[in-house]
Amino acid sequence: MSETAAAPPTPPIPLTALLAREDLGLRQIAGPREPGAVIHMVHTSEMADPYPYLLGGELLLSAGVLLEDPDRYVSRIVAAGAAALGFGVTPVYDTVPAELVEACDRHGLPLLEVPPPTTFTAVARAVWRLMAEARHRELRRVTQAQQGLAAAAARPDPVPAVLTQLASRVGGQAVLLAADGTELSAAGRAPSPEARRALARLAGVVGPGSPPVPEAAEGSARPAPSSASDTVDGIHLAAYALGGSQGLVLGLCAPGREPGDHTVAGVAVVLLSLLTAPHQGVDATGRSAALVRLLLGAGPAEAASLLGAERWTVVHARGGRGTPFDASALGAALGSALVDPAGDGTVRILLPADREATAQPGWVLGVSDAVAPQDLGAADTRAARALHRAMATRSELVRHRGTSLAALLSPEEAATHARLRLAPLADSPALVETLRSWLSLHGSWDRTAAAMEVHRNTVRQRIGRCAALLDEDLDDADVRMELWFALRWL
Repeated sequence: MSETAAAPPTPPIPLTALLAREDLGLRQIAGPREPGAVIHMVHTSEMADPYPYLLGGELLLSAGVLLEDPDRYVSRIVAAGAAALGFGVTPVYDTVPAELVEACDRHGLPLLEVPPPTTFTAVARAVWRLMAEARHRELRRVTQAQQGLAAAAARPDPVPAVLTQLASRVGGQAVLLAADGTELSAAGRAPSPEARRALARLAGVVGPGSPPVPEAAEGSARPAPSSASDTVDGIHLAAYALGGSQGLVLGLCAPGREPGDHTVAGVAVVLLSLLTAPHQGVDATGRSAALVRLLLGAGPAEAASLLGAERWTVVHARGGRGTPFDASALGAALGSALVDPAGDGTVRILLPADREATAQPGWVLGVSDAVAPQDLGAADTRAARALHRAMATRSELVRHRGTSLAALLSPEEAATHARLRLAPLADSPALVETLRSWLSLHGSWDRTAAAMEVHRNTVRQRIGRCAALLDEDLDDADVRMELWFALRWL
C-alpha cells in the first residue's frame, strides 16, 4: 500500500512541525531526517502486526506491548506506508529497544521517542491542531487567491492579468496554450526548456484533439482527461483544459505543489474559459434590449427576436464544483449567455435550437424539445422533468422525448376526453380520489385504505360504486389503463 493510497481530505503536516512542539518533548532517534516528511493522520495500535489497519501516511503510536520481532514489525509498517513510528517509553520499556532503533534505520522509518510525561492522546491532539491550523491557512490562501483572480478578470486586459495573478499565487509560471502546445500568453518565471516541452506534451493530453484514453476493462474509450500533471527537473507541471470550443489549455509550472493549488487553478480555469469564449451571437446590447421590452410589456416572441433565434431549447442542470462561476462556465460550454443560476441549485439555460446540448463533465442535464418563445414555459417544465429522470437514472443527460401516449393529444383534447370519460363521477370528488389512489396502488385495498386513512370496507364500497356509475369492469386491465390516463389528464 502506498503512502497516498487513502489519505483523508485534510492537509498533511510536516514531521518537523510536530517535533518542534516543546510541550511534547518528542525526539527523533532513528530513520531518515528528511525535511519533506509529512504526517496525514495518527493511529495508535498495540497489535503485533498493525499492517491490515494502516491506510498510509500515519504516525503510528505504540508502547511495544506485543513487540517480539522488531525487524519484521518495522518492515510491515513500512510496507503499509506509515510515515513514522512513535514509541512510548514506559510502562513496558524503560528505553527504546536497540533492535527497534536498528530496524528503523535499516528500513528507513523515522522513529520518535515519546517521553513518559507525554500521552499518546496529547500527541494525537497536537497533530489534529496542527492540521486545523494548516487547513485554516489553506482556506485563507485560496480565498485570497480567488479574490485576486476575480479582480484581475475585471481589468481591461483580463487574460494576461489573470495569468500574472495565478503565477504569483503558485510561485512559478502560468501560460495559456493552444491544444498543440503553442504558447499564446504567459506570465511568471519561465521553466527550463525540458519542462516547457513536457508542459506542451501535457497540453496535447488534455486538449480536444488528443487521442482518447483506452479502457482496457470494457474495450471502449474514455474522453481525454480535463487535467494532467507531471514533474520534470523538480518542477511540478499541470495542464487544465478550458471550457468551450476553443481548445485552449492552461499550463502551470511551479517549484512544488502546495495544498489548495488545484482549487486556485480551478478558479483560473473558469475565469479564463469565460474570458476566452467566443461570442455566441447574443451580445450584451441584445440581452439588455430584450429585458427592457419584457419589463415594458412586450410579449416573449417580440423579445426573443432580439436574441437571434426563433426557437429555443431549455436546459436544466445540477452539479458543478461549488464556485460562483459554475453557471456562467456551463453556459459558455453549451454556447449560450442566457443563464439563470436558480437559488435551489438548479441552473437554467436558454439555448438556441441550432445548438445541441451535450453532456458536460461534473453536470447532470435535462433538455427540453425546441419550442417557439411563447411555449418556453411548458418547455421549462419538460426540462425539469428530464433533469429529474437524469438524476434518478444517474445519467449525464436526458432529453425530453414526446413519445408517450400523452404526447399524442394536445392538453385541451386530453382534458376534454378525461371529463367525458369520468363524467359519471363528477359530482363525487371522494369517488374520484379513491379511484385514483386505488389504481396508483395497483388495486390494493389495504394500502389504499391506509393512504386515504379510511376503512378498507369503505374503499371496497367506493370502488364498487365507481364500477357501477362507470358501467365498467374494473378488473379489466385495459379499463384500468384508460381510467388512469383519464385521471391524469383531468
